[in-house]
Amino acid sequence: MILFSYCQIEMQLIQHSEETLRAALVSKRQDLVESYQKYSPGERRLLEEGFHPDSVLFGPITLHSESDWIHSHPEPRQDFADFYRNPYRCTPVKGRNTIYIQSIGSFGDSEESTQLYVAWLQEYCKAFYYGLAVRLLEPVPVSDTSCAFRVNTNSHNLQIHAGDLLRYLKKRKPRDAFCIVGITMTDLYPKDSWNFIFGQASLTEGMGIFSFARYDDNFYSSNYKGRLQKTKKLTPGDYSVFSDCYTPPITSILLYRSCRTLTHEIGHIFGLKHCQWLRCVMQGSNHLEESDRRPLDLCPICVRKLQSAIGFRIEERYQAILQWIESGLSSVTSKDTGETETKPHKPTKAFEESREWLLKCLSVLEDDLI
Repeated sequence: MILFSYCQIEMQLIQHSEETLRAALVSKRQDLVESYQKYSPGERRLLEEGFHPDSVLFGPITLHSESDWIHSHPEPRQDFADFYRNPYRCTPVKGRNTIYIQSIGSFGDSEESTQLYVAWLQEYCKAFYYGLAVRLLEPVPVSDTSCAFRVNTNSHNLQIHAGDLLRYLKKRKPRDAFCIVGITMTDLYPKDSWNFIFGQASLTEGMGIFSFARYDDNFYSSNYKGRLQKTKKLTPGDYSVFSDCYTPPITSILLYRSCRTLTHEIGHIFGLKHCQWLRCVMQGSNHLEESDRRPLDLCPICVRKLQSAIGFRIEERYQAILQWIESGLSSVTSKDTGETETKPHKPTKAFEESREWLLKCLSVLEDDLI
């Protein structure tokens, strides 16, 4: 049963009954019920938090307009049993259990900022997909991909062809890869008739390309620095236009949005479909405002899906994500000089609410941590 309620601002609340959520999480299949009982008492207590209507950890999904994802993209709900019995989903196996990240083009205003930003994403992805290796491939300029590009007729910013980038990634995919994902700060388009896309993936081949360009707060403003002059003419194959292409500064909110998008899209490669149970990073989104309503992490049903694919302990995964958020300035010893150096501060202010949420989750699991 689904209950719909409306508040004065006409926000729609999707709230499932405890019976429905329990069936979605635990299943009615005897073998899946038995495997659920193997979770520790603390883990089951945490996962079942979502059954409570007043839970502070796992709340109901809210829809704010007819343009929100669930309204405009009707999809069947995927419970744990549906996920588990899907014969086409990808699961990491020995010899093919590494997530590779390929950065394309520049991020931030320098080579150093590009390296830092991509390294932060790698470390976060490693914590989120706890138990898997996450490796960076050597960054490449846009010219190496031989992709088509254009100037968007509406926003007047540079865009690169997503399909061409997927073909490039297919050639670069290592033999031991579970998946390879390309990331770029340049806007994407899939074909001439489309305005833009945030990303595109081939789930059967374990590949995806995602752009963070539109996560810059100023992207839709009239004074966005990435706009080109309307008279700018591009020559196919001449990638010099990317040599001084504007990329936004790396801010805390940009890093937060990038981490959330990267893990959401890799989740699809694992076979997780858009979540319609509780507030979850796997919810679909049609626009930035809706995307910003998604939390940073998974709901209990999606946690069980991912845990069944990777095999992590839930509290260890939460601790890894928490450690990533809390790590700030740190000292390291240079191999060349032997002197102590300080790494630049990771901008995690936007993650503070997620940090507090993780601490609450760990407090529910504390009996298992003693």
